[in-house]
Amino acid sequence: MTAPAAITRYRSVFISDTHLGTRGCRADFLADFLRRNAAEHIFLVGDIIDGWRLRRGWYWDRHHDEVLALILRHARNGAAITYVPGNHDEIVRRYLPLGLEMAGIRFAAEAEHVTAAGKRLLVIHGDQFDSVVRYAKILALLGDWAYTAALVLNRYFNIARARFGYPYWSLSAYLKRRVKEAVKAIDRFETALAADAAQRGFDGVVCGHIHHAEMRMVGEVLYVNDGDWVESCTALVEHWDGRLELIDWAARNRLSFLAPRKAGAERDALDAAPA
Repeated sequence: MTAPAAITRYRSVFISDTHLGTRGCRADFLADFLRRNAAEHIFLVGDIIDGWRLRRGWYWDRHHDEVLALILRHARNGAAITYVPGNHDEIVRRYLPLGLEMAGIRFAAEAEHVTAAGKRLLVIHGDQFDSVVRYAKILALLGDWAYTAALVLNRYFNIARARFGYPYWSLSAYLKRRVKEAVKAIDRFETALAADAAQRGFDGVVCGHIHHAEMRMVGEVLYVNDGDWVESCTALVEHWDGRLELIDWAARNRLSFLAPRKAGAERDALDAAPA
């Protein structure tokens, strides 16, 4: 068995939109990230377990088990883990008034994080600022179905591209960038979140929800979306000096979205690797 990779330690890590329980979730990539990185503070910024999809049909493989085991291991080893539920795991929200805490993981509707540089960040999933999710849930469910269909279509399309030697290409990411109304919706979402954070006296906001990794200034507020673990496989990390960085784990490690998902050595590596 090969030795586990060296652990990179950060002050904070922010992850969202893993959508565990769906076939589109890259739990194998996420488990790799969690094995090779650790932090004092870990924020799970919503849509971690996809309750919407699990109500319609059960999907759970060994990589999903690894992700949960690694998160719990980080908690046992002293990481302060905060789980901020989103709309796909909204069932957790009904228990938040009880001060829910489980296996060392604290659950909260939102959180505040102060960086090593003294910047106050609001940590929130962000669906509260999505008018479709708030006021037309049936449209949100239809949109979720359409997104799933696009992922399936995208996989077969990329299999054909690979046969001709072309690299992986994301249909949904392309549509988000190119479709005018989608671009407008993303901009409205970012602006609304930044405005709310500014009104409440925060220096920045960290969110998820729209599966669009981004870090930029919106007026006087730093807006950060940590992306997802379905297509982009990104996370936000805080270095020890307070510097924030978006990490594209798949691109950094040249992970293939089309390669068969590994099975075998990861379970042994899980037991060998410290968190």
